[in-house]
Amino acid sequence: MSALSEQAGGNHYKDLAIQPVEYIYNNQLPYLEGNVVKYVTRHKSKNGAEDIRKAIHYCQLILELEYGEKG
Repeated sequence: MSALSEQAGGNHYKDLAIQPVEYIYNNQLPYLEGNVVKYVTRHKSKNGAEDIRKAIHYCQLILELEYGEKG
């Protein structure tokens, strides 16, 4: 059985055409960008607004760490 066909800790990715991990891996996204994809993809089926806030936080981290923009 493929690890991609299993999900630990819920089923919020099961019905997607492509799982975030596949998209992230195949596009070689760095950690921060990968988390943005993950949280935006799952927000409606898992943690709602909390996941959007997490995605925004990761975007803010990218702005600060990659582009020197703070606040």
